[in-house]
Amino acid sequence: MCMSATSGPTMPRLVGIGLLAAALFSITFVLNRAMSLGGGHWVWSASLRYVDMAVLLALWLLLRRGPAYLGALLRLFRARLGFWLLAGGIGFGVFYACCCFAADHAPGWIVAATWQLTILATPFVLRAFGARVPLHGLLFLGLIFLGVVILNLQRVSTGVGLAQVLAGVVPVMVAAIAYPVGNQLLNRARHARDSAAVLLCDPVASVLLLTLGALPVFMVLIVAFRPPPPGMGQVGATAVIALVAGCLATTLFLYARNLSNDALRIAAVDATQAAEVGFALVGEMFMLGMPPPDLLAWAGLLAVMGGLIGFTLQGRS
Repeated sequence: MCMSATSGPTMPRLVGIGLLAAALFSITFVLNRAMSLGGGHWVWSASLRYVDMAVLLALWLLLRRGPAYLGALLRLFRARLGFWLLAGGIGFGVFYACCCFAADHAPGWIVAATWQLTILATPFVLRAFGARVPLHGLLFLGLIFLGVVILNLQRVSTGVGLAQVLAGVVPVMVAAIAYPVGNQLLNRARHARDSAAVLLCDPVASVLLLTLGALPVFMVLIVAFRPPPPGMGQVGATAVIALVAGCLATTLFLYARNLSNDALRIAAVDATQAAEVGFALVGEMFMLGMPPPDLLAWAGLLAVMGGLIGFTLQGRS
């Protein structure tokens, strides 16, 4: 049985799960930047991850739930093909292709910082789906957004060219909208109270269906860009991303996000992804030898984390 949307998961619990997902997600930004610096094409960085995810998730469900359950999922995918191509193509396909393209033009922690624009986009996406987010929730989102702005200003202050800054920012802005759109389409399906919603109680099943829906996007990119074959290092790195960020982090994130259909709680879970910035920063410093940020960047990080803490504390009241 699924947890009822009215059973009231606590805000600290939701935020805690979201933070764990953020730590795992941050590996994506670090390894994507490492692959870019190593000459790997961004199309393969995006595509191989979701091919690996589809295989890993299908095998996991086959072993854990059996062939009958996996068969039921595949029948659901075929029966609602248009929906899964839309939700997965936008929420996973467009989102991740844009993030990988941006990794060619900006450090991973900057991509992670700009990605936090999804926190600002989420309330507007929820409103477009007919939900509302209370004003006090938006105030904390605004503080997180202020931190994102400061972090990007820090990059400009170092003399990076405008064209390169835009190439690292604009695609992530598109991704920041695409991801909550795909997730909210899934949330609606998850709380539809029909036979399909029963299957979607398992977050791994939800991620698999979205992943299958995203695969055509990557097929189109491969045909359009015709990238050179990936090296073994890129194949290995994308496999790690697929397992840690794609399977584990995404499953945890969607599990927390779909515990409730309350707009404020959904937005709070999305807000925890602000922690990816700090995790990615530390990861690049240790793995890629990036120098520590200056005072302006630290101020941005503090604003992001302050907004996150505020969101958690207001949920207790």
